[in-house]
Amino acid sequence: MTKSEVLEIISNGENSEVEFKRDDIRPEQIAKEIIAFSNSYGGRLLIGVEDNGRIVGIKRDNLEEWIMDTVCGRYIHPALIPKYEEIKIDEKNRIAVITVFSGVSKPYVLIHNDREDIFVRSGSVSKLATREQIIRLSESGGLLHVELMPVPNTSFKNLDKARLENYFRDIIKDPFVPKTDNEWLLRLTDMGFLSDLPSYDKVCTIAGLTLFGIKPRRYLKQAGIRLMVFDSQDLQYKALLDTVIDAPMLARRMENEIGSSILIDEGLIEKTVSQLIPFITVESETIDMGLRREKKWLYPLEVIRELLLNALAHRDWTRNTDIEIIIYRDRLEITSPGALPNSMTVEKMIAGRRTPRNPIIMEVLRDYQYVDARGMGIRVKVIPIMYEFNHSEPVFDATDDYLKTTLRPAQINKTYNDPKKPLNDPKNDPKKTDIKEIILEILKNDPKASYEKIANLTLISKATIKRHLQKMKEENRISRKGAKNGGYWEIK
Repeated sequence: MTKSEVLEIISNGENSEVEFKRDDIRPEQIAKEIIAFSNSYGGRLLIGVEDNGRIVGIKRDNLEEWIMDTVCGRYIHPALIPKYEEIKIDEKNRIAVITVFSGVSKPYVLIHNDREDIFVRSGSVSKLATREQIIRLSESGGLLHVELMPVPNTSFKNLDKARLENYFRDIIKDPFVPKTDNEWLLRLTDMGFLSDLPSYDKVCTIAGLTLFGIKPRRYLKQAGIRLMVFDSQDLQYKALLDTVIDAPMLARRMENEIGSSILIDEGLIEKTVSQLIPFITVESETIDMGLRREKKWLYPLEVIRELLLNALAHRDWTRNTDIEIIIYRDRLEITSPGALPNSMTVEKMIAGRRTPRNPIIMEVLRDYQYVDARGMGIRVKVIPIMYEFNHSEPVFDATDDYLKTTLRPAQINKTYNDPKKPLNDPKNDPKKTDIKEIILEILKNDPKASYEKIANLTLISKATIKRHLQKMKEENRISRKGAKNGGYWEIK
């Protein structure tokens, strides 16, 4: 760091990432500031500067050794090593700049007077962490998995047994599906779906309730998805749609006689997509030669589904708010509560780095093939598909409270379906519209899409999808290339 850079920092004063100290203060006071920066987003501690910005310089000849051995070695746990520099300001004064990075082993504690105190940065001061902040720090440092926390007033009876049996028997092919209640209690506890804390009876964990629970939002307020639609560019009192969807994350699926998966009962993901479709598609004002109104997509369905899955898999369960999906006239926003975990940043997320906050939930979603094993949906799906769709990129806004993703729609004159009509009204039901156009849009984004994938995205049976694809082949609109299992669809 140069002298001019240091002087500019001093001229701007103390803030959430800058603190001034003299070098004659007690070691625990410096340790407190280092800990607060490390538990937050990092920062710089300038020693040899008074609170008002007046430069007094450092007097200790062995300041670096004192900082590293005494302050960091004796007062801070777990160990961390900040960056130490000394900058010469003039012939009389030197300033020490201690650069502290956001820690990877949070929470860091100050050990002093037989106490262990945890500090965080709040504005230009360092404060004792609250109970909620300590929980989040412990989670981000890997010491606590909030998804395993017990949900009061629940029990095994609050889990959907049909979904559980479907998971063990049909999804993971477990040869030993529990039969008695005692067997279920033991197995679900071992899986992390019921609590194993001695101070509790067997109650649902957050993971168990959100994955398999019957009306999970009744016991865990933040377990749903809030969906809002506005025919404007900002929040208004009157919404076209404002609803909270309450359901277990997982759908119930069965295999038919030829080994294909059939959707029997929708989960939270499917129910949300069903509600969204009327508001992310529009019909043309003109009728084509076949007396049909062309249906166009405002947003790629696969992108929305991927972002929704990310929000469910990585949300912060300590935040008492629902995931929100808000559709405005000029954009769609998906907001997942909580900051990005640990040292994750938007740049690292886009690059494909994986840091699962809720590993149990993530693994079960993989079992159902909602997400793939790579965990790189943002990099390999969301960004490329959006660029191909309308040459735009999603905008990611990460704060201490949420991760918000904003999508821009296709440039289409938008006329929403009549909000006064129920969503299952034939005029608002995508199943009653030209499904071939929807299939074509899916194949444009994924030429290798299987019958099952198209059925999942359109919420239409696999048999019906096969019939439509066959008709489209006969109409010479598409053709099948390559092997039966490894080929792709070509749009003509």
